[in-house]
Amino acid sequence: MASIEQAASLTEEAVCAICLDFFTEPVTLDCGHNFCRSCITQSWEIKEINSCPECREVFPERNLRVNRVLANLAEEARKLKLDSKEKESKPRCEEHQRELKLFCETDKKLLCEVCVIKQEHRDHHFVRIKDAVDIYKGQLKSSLDSLTEKKSAALQMELNQKRKISQVREQASSLQTHITSEFAKMHQILNEMVQRLLRDLEEEEKRIVQTMEKNHREIQENLKSIEENLSKLQKQMEETDFVTFLRGEVSRKRRISDGGLMLSVADGTLTIGKFKGPLQYTVWRNMLSFIKPVPASLTLDPNTANNRLIVSGEQTSVKAEKRRHTTSDSFKRFDPQPFVLGSEGFTSGRHYWEVEVGEKTLCKVGVARESVKRKGSIDLKPESGYWMFWPFSKSDFDTFTSPSRVKHNPIEKQLKIGVFLDYEGGQVSFYNADTMSHLHTFTHTFTERLFPIFGLECKVSEKSSAMLTICGIKGIDRSIP
Repeated sequence: MASIEQAASLTEEAVCAICLDFFTEPVTLDCGHNFCRSCITQSWEIKEINSCPECREVFPERNLRVNRVLANLAEEARKLKLDSKEKESKPRCEEHQRELKLFCETDKKLLCEVCVIKQEHRDHHFVRIKDAVDIYKGQLKSSLDSLTEKKSAALQMELNQKRKISQVREQASSLQTHITSEFAKMHQILNEMVQRLLRDLEEEEKRIVQTMEKNHREIQENLKSIEENLSKLQKQMEETDFVTFLRGEVSRKRRISDGGLMLSVADGTLTIGKFKGPLQYTVWRNMLSFIKPVPASLTLDPNTANNRLIVSGEQTSVKAEKRRHTTSDSFKRFDPQPFVLGSEGFTSGRHYWEVEVGEKTLCKVGVARESVKRKGSIDLKPESGYWMFWPFSKSDFDTFTSPSRVKHNPIEKQLKIGVFLDYEGGQVSFYNADTMSHLHTFTHTFTERLFPIFGLECKVSEKSSAMLTICGIKGIDRSIP
């Protein structure tokens, strides 16, 4: 096999001086120089003269002789050059200068035939480089497919996260508008009350001051008359003619008599009790008729009460006892769960009510669909139509959510619970009614009538009855549609 130096020498001899590439159909001119047939033909056509590009000799005729020996030489040189490039491109062992043909799977190294027989690679597992490439490309393909799937999942997660961020921002914007609107209404009501009170004060001040100013003007006129009479009397006192002095006696008595008519000072006092009293409390009481919703004075439906529950006569409180009472059974009544529904159901609007429970009372509050299961075992989950809250101790509380009951952060105590229902907004929220701090919120799309629901039972260790009372502001029972 020819060496690289031989290939370089043949390459020089087999290259056309015009195209600088291996000869293609080489021809010899009369001067002995060789060129590719197409190269010399094109050169003569361009120059329009038959001359040798190397020695410049001019020929009267185009005499081109085929040089087969040179054609064979050019072909051989082309092959040698290709072989040299192929050999140069093949990786070789740095230690033995042999072609690397095997891959040691144990050491993860490329080896030549000499490396394989060395002691350090004894008992190692070898495969051909091509086979190793196929094996590891297969592994890479598996990893690539896995990463492609992960990338797709990550892109979907990114899209979902962006969507969630957008939803939160839209929700925050909507809530901001709602908060601003709600307090704007209160500001407007307060401002109207302040303006009305200031207007009443201004009118009362004007009425009283007008009366006093009128009396003041009358006093000034009377004072002026007295001063005029006083001046005349002083002149009479200075009269030296006795006859003239006595003649003026009659008119003098009349002036003295007129000067004695004095007016009293008119009294005027603002109604301080109206304008300076418990103003904030007065305004708060007046605002109750505008605030929506305020704690509703709900009543309980005795026909739905479990037979261990006793609803009060006014139907605003219920107590639980350990013994069962004789009641008429109906499809409305809960059995055996100790529940009772409110008398009024809701299909629209926003509503709020508060429930006060005893310190040792086990209770559940919330809302329920009208069609909920009332007999036997009941699954207290939103999917079953129950949105419930359970303050089972002073320090903790639960909510019933899918797939199971969820325990929330501790609270200091919970003896009064506020329940808020926004039917169109799909919201049921629970609050510590003493501080109005938020405890938990359910969201759902409501499609049927919802009723307030109350659950109550006695602890086994307690002897007294458990009590639950609906708290409302007397005379105020409103909701917003």
